[in-house]
Amino acid sequence: MANLCCWYLKLEEEKIYMSREQQENNTSLATLGLDEKILKALKDKGYESATPIQKALIPVMFTRRDIMAGAQTGTGKTAGFTLPILQELSRNFVEGQHYPKAVIIVPTRELAKQVEASVEAYGKYLPLKSIVLFGGANLTSQANRLKAGVDIIVATSGRLLEHINQKNVNLDSVDYLVLDEADTILDMGFVHEVSKILTFLPERRQNVLISATLTGSVKRLADQILSKPKLIEVDSMGTSASSVTQVVYPVEKEKKMELLSYLIGSRNYQHVLVFVRKKEVADEVAKELNLSGLKTAVIHGGKSSGERSRALEGFKEAKIRVLVATDIAARGLDIPNLAVVMNYDIPHVTGDYIHRIGRTGRAGAKGLAITLISPLEMVALKDVEKLMGKAIPQEKLEGYAPTVIVTQKGARKNPKEHKAADGAFGKKKKKSTTFSSTKKRKTTKRDGFKVYDAAKPKDDKKSKNNKRGRGRK
Repeated sequence: MANLCCWYLKLEEEKIYMSREQQENNTSLATLGLDEKILKALKDKGYESATPIQKALIPVMFTRRDIMAGAQTGTGKTAGFTLPILQELSRNFVEGQHYPKAVIIVPTRELAKQVEASVEAYGKYLPLKSIVLFGGANLTSQANRLKAGVDIIVATSGRLLEHINQKNVNLDSVDYLVLDEADTILDMGFVHEVSKILTFLPERRQNVLISATLTGSVKRLADQILSKPKLIEVDSMGTSASSVTQVVYPVEKEKKMELLSYLIGSRNYQHVLVFVRKKEVADEVAKELNLSGLKTAVIHGGKSSGERSRALEGFKEAKIRVLVATDIAARGLDIPNLAVVMNYDIPHVTGDYIHRIGRTGRAGAKGLAITLISPLEMVALKDVEKLMGKAIPQEKLEGYAPTVIVTQKGARKNPKEHKAADGAFGKKKKKSTTFSSTKKRKTTKRDGFKVYDAAKPKDDKKSKNNKRGRGRK
């Protein structure tokens, strides 16, 4: 943490931090130097005012400096980096010359499709072509489109590397590299794939690293990729949108499923995203909710691309009332008008809590984030509150709240677990500290024979000698 603080101090002169007053001042997108065709496309989607991150990010993008940007989820970061890229590429576009000039790497296939859809929408009046690449889709079809010519590639790291290795794409002319949701790319272990991709890119390019949380691991990735970056920060990292109301419900572990169903049904929540840690739990929760009469779908890493797409589209179109998702599958998703997010448990990575609740309360809308906490998750809850810098209000429901809250110390999960010994193999026995006044000679094998011979009776020795003598005669 100390190293990260020092790193921030080094960037202090290059840092842009927006105060609340600056954020609240409405700025028209037309004042940020964007092209008329792009403004027309934005108007078609109903966008006229810039968000705080867009006000800070777009002008710096035009300077071609490396950038590290951090802001809360749902604040318009995607438009912040895609709009300047679209404008610069369209200004320098030569008719008929479609080759990769910008690469945007994201952690999940759902986010890849979402970002590419935004690129298509914002560039609908421009002559540029884009493609989305992710695993689970037909490799040959993607290869044919790449060879036909594209200007912007939005991809997951694994599938992009696969096309590179098969020589389906040449990245020698790339001018822009964007790592979106960089903290998630690290959490999912894709940093090695990203490092390999970097070796196929030209040295002279603009690098942009976007992250909702600026952790030590993100800083180390930035050191590898960015050169004298400008740091853009809207609110401190670890904060949630002020438009999201958060509440915690303590509950016995065995009653979590019952309470989840009760809250959704009794309060008539019509559009709910439920987060869980594990795929197996996601399947079980979805099964139980469907049995309770709540139409539910599930997305996680074990589902095929088609299954995940159908579930997500059904949820967006309000054909499905509840969507159960793991953290990996739902990272970065933009679901319009999502009012309620429910945490069935605390995420493995504390920072993922911010990503979870960031699915609601987006673009200034009001949202509600509910978290169900069993007694064994109290330490994890304290970690979340420490990250956010505030306590989350708790409400107890009669019949569900634990009668006794076990006080936990440290990160031990089982409160009945006690430390039995000092070491991994028990308490070490203390060695005696007696020393001889004279240094002992090292004992040899020969000394053993001397002791043995000295202990033998003399008569026994003579008899043996006599035997040997008779044997020689």
